[in-house]
Amino acid sequence: MTIKPWREVAQPHRDVLQGTFKQSEFAADISQVHAGTAPPEYQDAEKFFARTFITEGMRLLLQSVAERLSGRGGDPVIQLQTAFGGGKTHTLLAVYHLASRQCPTERLAGIPPILDTVGITSLPQARVAVIDGIKFSPSLPRSHAGITVNTLWGDLAVQLLGAEGLALLADADRAGTSPGKEALSTLLQRAAPCVVLLDELVAYVRQLEPGKSYPGGTFDSNITFIQALTEAMKGVPNAILLASLPESETEAAGTQGQRALTVLEKYFGRIESVWKPVAAQEAFEIVRRRLFDYAGDAAQIQATARAFGELYRQHPAKFPPEAQDARYEERIAQAYPIHPEVFDRLYEDWSTLDKFQRTRGVLQYLAIVIHRLWNSNDKDALIMPGTLPLGDAVVRGKSIHYLPNGWEPVIESEIDGSRSAAAEIDGHDTRFGSVQAARRVARTVFLGSAPSNAAQAVRGIRVEGILLGAVQPGQAVGTYEDVIRRLRDRLHYLYGEKDCYWFDTRPNLRREMEARKAHLKDAEDVLPLLKDRVNQVFSKRNHFAAIHVFVPSADIPDDFGLGPRLVVLPPSAGYRRQDDGAALLAATEVLEKRGDAPRLKRNRLVFLAPDGDAVQRLRDAARTFLAWRSIVEDVQNRRMDLGTYQADQSRRAMDSAEDSLKQMVRETWRWLMVPTEEMARGKLVLRWEAVSLPASAPNLVEAIEAKMHEEEWVISAWSPVHLNRVLSDWYFKDGVSEVSTLKVWQDSCQYLYLPRLLNADVFVQTVTAGCATRDGFAYAAGKDGERWQGFVFGRPALVTLDANSLLISPVAALEHQRRLDKQQHEQAEQADTQPLRGGSTTTAASTTGRQVAGTQQGETSTQGAQPLPQRFFGTVAVDATTATMDFSTIVNEVVQHFAARVGVEVTVTIEVEAHAPEGFEAGLQRTVKENCGVLKFRTAEFD
Repeated sequence: MTIKPWREVAQPHRDVLQGTFKQSEFAADISQVHAGTAPPEYQDAEKFFARTFITEGMRLLLQSVAERLSGRGGDPVIQLQTAFGGGKTHTLLAVYHLASRQCPTERLAGIPPILDTVGITSLPQARVAVIDGIKFSPSLPRSHAGITVNTLWGDLAVQLLGAEGLALLADADRAGTSPGKEALSTLLQRAAPCVVLLDELVAYVRQLEPGKSYPGGTFDSNITFIQALTEAMKGVPNAILLASLPESETEAAGTQGQRALTVLEKYFGRIESVWKPVAAQEAFEIVRRRLFDYAGDAAQIQATARAFGELYRQHPAKFPPEAQDARYEERIAQAYPIHPEVFDRLYEDWSTLDKFQRTRGVLQYLAIVIHRLWNSNDKDALIMPGTLPLGDAVVRGKSIHYLPNGWEPVIESEIDGSRSAAAEIDGHDTRFGSVQAARRVARTVFLGSAPSNAAQAVRGIRVEGILLGAVQPGQAVGTYEDVIRRLRDRLHYLYGEKDCYWFDTRPNLRREMEARKAHLKDAEDVLPLLKDRVNQVFSKRNHFAAIHVFVPSADIPDDFGLGPRLVVLPPSAGYRRQDDGAALLAATEVLEKRGDAPRLKRNRLVFLAPDGDAVQRLRDAARTFLAWRSIVEDVQNRRMDLGTYQADQSRRAMDSAEDSLKQMVRETWRWLMVPTEEMARGKLVLRWEAVSLPASAPNLVEAIEAKMHEEEWVISAWSPVHLNRVLSDWYFKDGVSEVSTLKVWQDSCQYLYLPRLLNADVFVQTVTAGCATRDGFAYAAGKDGERWQGFVFGRPALVTLDANSLLISPVAALEHQRRLDKQQHEQAEQADTQPLRGGSTTTAASTTGRQVAGTQQGETSTQGAQPLPQRFFGTVAVDATTATMDFSTIVNEVVQHFAARVGVEVTVTIEVEAHAPEGFEAGLQRTVKENCGVLKFRTAEFD
């Protein structure tokens, strides 16, 4: 069965629907009933019991009254003591109608089962005297049908027996002195069966100032009268006294009232009371009877209760454990159309307020709520905490009536109403607005936390309680969890501690934080922070020669470098797919110029741009962190005095803001931009390629490098095939057969149409690999006139990247290699036919056992008659400042000739000797020894 809105199932009373009810009608007045001037629902016994739910406490009390009036026992004196609105006066009215009824007990709803329990078939009608302390004045006499009395006991006598009763106590009434136990016993015996109802007795007695005498007697004489009356009641088996006393000092009203309450409690407290205050469970039925004509079809009520029960059981971790029990589903059905959480909060939390009158207060409050919801065509399945229309002026006024000053602006600005922050949040997100999630959560938190006080050990309402008061079947629980976090970050009067939330009239630190945010400046405060945080992200540069964060073009070197340079653009240079103007303008400026001079090594730059759509959120995150940090610093430096809780809260907020800032930095700088050039209509055109990086990557530098390698924007391993193609396309044209190795490398660093190599080593390794085959270019260490020196083609070469080394075109390399091969062949033949001593002819190989190879320049070694030298040893001194270059030259010009020969064993030994007149410090000695150990020096000693 599909659940329906509560207003399509239940039917409120007409006065609730029309809004014609009076708040005072929920406050029963026993004096009006006694005088015959009360509204029909209170005046008429049948109507009264028809709309009264007999609670457990009332049942026991009425049972005791029936027993007493029938002379079958029962308590002679009963004290009713609860807080305002706890049902005292309503219970006294029930006793009044039961005792003084004008109709049979069978017509009083709920009474026959009570009488059956104690075996009473006929309950005698009794005289009833009503003493209302609020109506009586100790200074003024009262008149009953022409009979004037001054005191409470005079009034009691007239109400029970008229002139006959007053005659028994006339002297005491005139003198203002207590009549005593015997006189009161005589009065009660003649009037029995009788009931005496004392309502608001403290309100009368507290008017009697000690030491003063009034027509109504003195303080002591009235206290003595109460003592005598309670004792007299014990001796009359069919007479009963019920007295209502306030529960709190506030209700007692002042020192004199508290004194009166203490004394009266002493005498009434001697008799055990059977009175039990209304429980929240019983309030369900009380409210339903008083506010609704018809609760609804039982099947529809059960369907609604079942839907809510299934919601709670489907999400056991989201709702309180008790909500998943089958008994909670029964509570929903019993409380329909009001959610049990409304009753729990009102009875458990709001009833602790001095002004809130428990059951009476609940009735008054819910009558207004139901009227407003009905008129607004509310579609909720139940009236829940999240349903309360706090935006309505009448409901809001009734809500804050019970609270300290300061709550109205909190509700209007943050919780409910068209201009509230919660309504704004609902209006900007359709997920929230479709179910009014923000307003429902804010209302629920208000109902569960407004009555709290700072002295509570655990403040506020837990998240599971918020969800219980806000979520309905068919709605996503996650939506409400998200909106709780949104409210926490936005609202100024909402506090949060772990998973508990509460509203307070004092603004939280967020307002202070927002004020400080407003005074921060982008250039002076935000940008330096962002630069520092971005630098932290790029603390490891890996393959990059350098990473330049928010620096002007003049500060970015224009060199070949040990790797490409990553230029991180500032927040003002945001990139958007539809509008990339700011990012391209900033990147192009750095690419084309270094300060005022043209930039040459353009192909060494790649760029990282911020996401244009995220920049504003990034700035806000930075401002938030700076504001929280300034608060924490002020607290630490004692420039700001906060309590322990708010000081801890500010530190937690700062840490959370810092985490959010780190995440926003990662999410913002995610556009990798790389410049390239393409030929279009005979000229090179600059083109930018951009790709988005994943924000979830654990290391941003590694993610950038992986993307550059994937897109081949930076090459860390280059195939000789590709180098062959570049040489063929751009260098070996129009008869050109050679090009400087250094020029090709430097061109690749300058021109955007050439591949962007990671570093010079990649280029050297590619040349080395290319020389090992005869599928492309050749290599020469230098050139002497028309002769290539150190020519290598088809075998490994030790490549040097300098101005002398050359790359030779495949055509020229093949032609030169053919000449070398021919020369070598001719030299070999000449050596084979050279005459030896003794006139015989043989080959050099047969004489020496070794084959003689030609030199790399095509020169032939002539084998003489003497044996060839078998060992070479050379020593050279190099300048320490140019050792790297000199050693490379030595290897190319000397060592290479030996290493290229098959069967030649080459040993290179490096000898380092250093002298310092002042000696070497300990740190230097340690460093050198450690490095020598790593490099496997045979000896490394200081002396």
